[in-house]
Amino acid sequence: MDTHATHLIKRGKKLSYLLRHDKSYTFDEHGWREVNDLVANHGFTMEELREIVATNNKQRYEFSEDMTRIRARQGHSIQVDVELAEATPPDMLYHGTAKDAVGSIMKQGILKGKRLYVHLSTTIDMATKVGERHGEPVVLTIDAKRMSEDGIRFFLSRNGVWLTEFVDAKYIIGNVPLK
Repeated sequence: MDTHATHLIKRGKKLSYLLRHDKSYTFDEHGWREVNDLVANHGFTMEELREIVATNNKQRYEFSEDMTRIRARQGHSIQVDVELAEATPPDMLYHGTAKDAVGSIMKQGILKGKRLYVHLSTTIDMATKVGERHGEPVVLTIDAKRMSEDGIRFFLSRNGVWLTEFVDAKYIIGNVPLK
């Protein structure tokens, strides 16, 4: 990987923290942070922010229409309302995790932890990538249709990630064999 790409990944991780978890900043109710703050206090340039937003493979971030504010689309541990749309999920969704966590998940369900929501994917590939970040990946298949029929609410973020507050273990219908 070239030096610029490595630098951009490192800066993207810093941006992710600053937009999703920075308890020292006062976000507006919808999770927006002033671009000027990131430039003046955290060493970002506008060009760098634009490149991170444009090239992020998960489309994690978005600018306001006037480009003066920026926010993460989901994944916050701070209390904000990123104006998620409640929606009916597809029949099946997938959750990527580490092999070491499966035993606990099968007892307790999928917990949101410090985040506001549990993140679910529409594809096995995306869930696998999520699981890889935590260790040897396992992809769990979630019966989202039954959850929805049982009155559990789902939200769809603007970048296609499905969110819910908790997945009871009874809705986990197996794990996907990975190569």
